[in-house]
Amino acid sequence: MAVILIIEDEASIRRVLKKIIEDEDPSHKIIEAEDGAKGIKAANDRSVDLILCDIKMPIKDGMEVLQEIIKEGHEIPVIMISGHGDIQTAVECMKMGAYDYIEKPPDLNRLLNTIRNALSKNKLEVENKQLKKKVAKQYEMIGDSKPMQEVKDMIEKVAPTDARALIMGENGTGKELVAHWIHQKSYRSAKPMIEVNCAAIPSELIESELFGHIKGAFTSANKNRAGKFEAADQTTLFLDEVGDMSLSAQAKVLRALQEGKIQRVGSEKSISVNVRVIAATNKNLTKEIEKGNFREDLYHRLAVIVIRVPNLNERVEDIPQLADFFIKKIAQEYGSEPKQINGKAKKALQELNWTGNIRELRNVVERLIILGGSTITDKDVKQFSSK
Repeated sequence: MAVILIIEDEASIRRVLKKIIEDEDPSHKIIEAEDGAKGIKAANDRSVDLILCDIKMPIKDGMEVLQEIIKEGHEIPVIMISGHGDIQTAVECMKMGAYDYIEKPPDLNRLLNTIRNALSKNKLEVENKQLKKKVAKQYEMIGDSKPMQEVKDMIEKVAPTDARALIMGENGTGKELVAHWIHQKSYRSAKPMIEVNCAAIPSELIESELFGHIKGAFTSANKNRAGKFEAADQTTLFLDEVGDMSLSAQAKVLRALQEGKIQRVGSEKSISVNVRVIAATNKNLTKEIEKGNFREDLYHRLAVIVIRVPNLNERVEDIPQLADFFIKKIAQEYGSEPKQINGKAKKALQELNWTGNIRELRNVVERLIILGGSTITDKDVKQFSSK
């Protein structure tokens, strides 16, 4: 069911449009407005999924209505209804942001197809926005300490560009969150970020994972397979734990970054890709270069921008906020009411040594929720935070 607003000064045309729409789908709710001013008020007063708007009307014409709808921030598809002499104006409306225009008298099939397509597009856009909000909440960055604010400021500067970034930090500090936020704030965010954990893939398989392979390239290659670089075309590729990548794979990644082309394992054919690479590591790559474990030329390709994520001991002022966040999050996962945690308990958490960083803090909070009292106290922290 959709709410459709018809803005048209001729009552007979409103009746025809309403009947056509209701005959097609009786579940649609039709709202009528007899002039542009009333149409704008109707759009502002309630949630509307689609607007059919005449161009020539008293008080406010269709172009003024469209301008106002856009100005108010309503993301509603608007279909303009134009007489024969209004076609040029209708085209101008399309340039302004109208979804489409229909000539009078309306062709039944064209009208219904346009309405269906507009509603479908609007539904898809709403779902995409909801998904983005869900993803953004999933990867929310908690903390207002100076070190975290510096990371957030860096993300704001780097994200809109296509610059490669190297995220450095200890295990459990949230390097993946930083990568996700860079992607979400970039122009590539319409497509999902592609992730590869270089430490989790055996060295003999990493090249196939990154670049794909052709049938027969090795014993278990039963069919052609695209790799992560191809999957990340026009979006972001996140190479997590890049310091664990084999030297042979590093050479191919370097070539891909230099030339914008990759070759599947076993193939001589080059495939062009447009990929933004973000890498992360918990290793000191400078020392890895000295040991001969990491290519210096690849390091300089990846480290256009270096973002260092602080460990939890460097941002203890964020611990009370993080504790509250995890208490609510874990309660949602358990389907229960969140427990309270008093100020002394938060201070006790701040005094601990967090070698496992954010990941360790979450585990401790979960333990306190399960084993602690109805209100988590400093005694609970002392008793149940031990490793």
